[in-house]
Formats: sequence, structure tokens, C-alpha cells
Amino acid sequence: MTIDDVAALAKVSAMTVSRVVNGHSKVRDSTRERVLHAVQELGYIPNLAASSLAAAQDARIALIYTNPSAAYLRELLLGALRGSARTASQLVIEDWDELDANGDRKAARALAKSVAGVILPPPLCESKVVIEELVDAGVPVVAIASGRFNHDISSVRIDDYLASREITEYLLTSGHARIAFVKGHPNQTASTRRFEGYQAALKEAGIAPDPALVQQGYFTYRSGLEAVEKLLSLKRPPTAIFASNDDMASAAISVAHRRGLDVPRDLSIVGFDDTSAATTVWPELTTVRQPIASMADSAIDILQRTIRRKESETKVVVDHVVAHQLIKRGSVAPPPATASGGKPRG
Repeated sequence: MTIDDVAALAKVSAMTVSRVVNGHSKVRDSTRERVLHAVQELGYIPNLAASSLAAAQDARIALIYTNPSAAYLRELLLGALRGSARTASQLVIEDWDELDANGDRKAARALAKSVAGVILPPPLCESKVVIEELVDAGVPVVAIASGRFNHDISSVRIDDYLASREITEYLLTSGHARIAFVKGHPNQTASTRRFEGYQAALKEAGIAPDPALVQQGYFTYRSGLEAVEKLLSLKRPPTAIFASNDDMASAAISVAHRRGLDVPRDLSIVGFDDTSAATTVWPELTTVRQPIASMADSAIDILQRTIRRKESETKVVVDHVVAHQLIKRGSVAPPPATASGGKPRG
């Protein structure tokens, strides 16, 4: 016997039978009795696996990515999978790499019809088009690692400005005065906040900014190679390089080695994020730990609470700022002259 047989005998829809079998309260008593009588008469046994799947679809969460860093994406997926398993959510993962702004809008509109919540990591966490479509459709959204708080959606992030300032200060206290900076992608406010933190630390140390020491990167390994080649080709090259993520910092180490420079004896290099890329290079990177996996896990929790509260008239938007950590490894040392007891270079 199937649920359709029960529905036909009770003269109700299959959806109503499902509600009765799963104990939903929004069913008339007379209808409930009729359905239960049909269930008993036909000897219908509910498909528990199908019931579980139906329940999971009510908490179907999508994770959309267009991030160029494989190491970053790995951490993100690990956290999201852990959170979905812990909360019995159904996780839908979509790659929107090939979409333009119009494609993003159409994809967001279609997605809003099939999921209960959405996680947006960088750079989609700041896409006005995508956020607008999802918010207008009433779909709860959590942004991960945005550089700023958007009052329309919840977010899980670190303080990029403070973290960047802290790691720059670490280079300064190590004796460096000529510190270069490789920017992150301009389509993310986190890139701006990290640059601002770097600038603030230099200003507080009384060091005038040098435009020649700042190069544009795009959070990719290749963009890091190009930026660092330019920095190390200067007549007065830097004694330290701060790259806005670990992929670009790893590229900096590669360029240094190719030029015969020892890291950190000749050149100190730091990154950001503490992804697996930070420990797969030699020497291992000093970096800022952004707990990406934990942030994705927390995003699942926030979405679950929002979904359960959805029928409430009060909209609650969460701005969860998590702690970062400066991770000191082998890629930083005093400038060469300082290490030998002389006057600092630069």
C-alpha cells in the first residue's frame, strides 16, 4: 500500500496523509480521524526513509562558492559538512564560477525556490544582486568572512582590520621598517580592511607609506607571483612582505627561492587565513588564523535557528565576530643587518 492509496480512501491529498502520519498539528480532527482509519484499514506502513528525506528538505541549506583558493574552499567545505551532519541538514553545494552578474541573479532566484537557507562565502557574501534576490524571496542568508556587516543578512566574520594591524606590528617589532603589502581582490571589503590595518600599524610606528611597496593581488597564487616579482625587482626591495592570503604568501616564498633568497634570513614573509597552504611550503608561514571551518559550522547553526524562527514576525540578524589568532612559524626573522648585529636595512 502507498500513501496515494490512503489518500484516495480518505478522500484527502497525499500531503494531508503525510502531515497526519508525521504528527503535524495543523490538521482538522475529523480529517485526522478519517486518515488514521484509512491507514488502519489498508495496513499502510509509512516509509521512514522518505519521511526523513522530506524533513531534511525543510532544512535544505545551500553553500555557493566562486572562491579561487582551493585551500580556502577546502576549509569552508569541511566546516559546512560538519555542521550539516551535526544538525541533520541537507547541504546543497553549487559552483557559480562561470556566471556573470545577470547569471548570478537568475541562479539566486531559482535557488530561493528550493532551499530554506543560504551560506555565502567570499566574494558572493557581498554581491548586492544575489543578496537582494534571496532577501526579497524571504530566504535566510549568512555571509562568511565579509569585511563589513550587512544589516539585511547575518554574518560570521573576524575583525580583518585588527588582525592585519596585529601581524604588521609583529613584523615591525621584529625590526622591519620596509614592509611590502600584496592586496587582496578589490571586489571584497575584507581586502580593504586588511590594507587599512597594515597602513594603521605603519602610521603608528611613524613610517611614511611608500606606494612602490604596495602591489595588487587577487587572492590567487599566480597573482602573488606577479606582485612579488615586481616588489623584489625594486632598487630598494622590501625586507618583509605581507600577502593578504596564504596562497599569495606561498607564491612569495616561491619567487624568493627562485631568486636565491633565503626565507627568512634575507626576506620575511607572512600570510593570512592559516589554510593548508601555510604548512605545505618551506619554511612554514607565519600567518593570521581565520577559523574558516568553524565559521562555516557556525553559519549552519545560525541558519537553523533562523529557519525555525521564520514564522515569527520578528526578524533577527546576527553579526558573529569570531576571534583570530597570530600564528608564528618559521617565515619571519629580523632584517639581515639586524640579525648580524648591525644597523637595520631599509
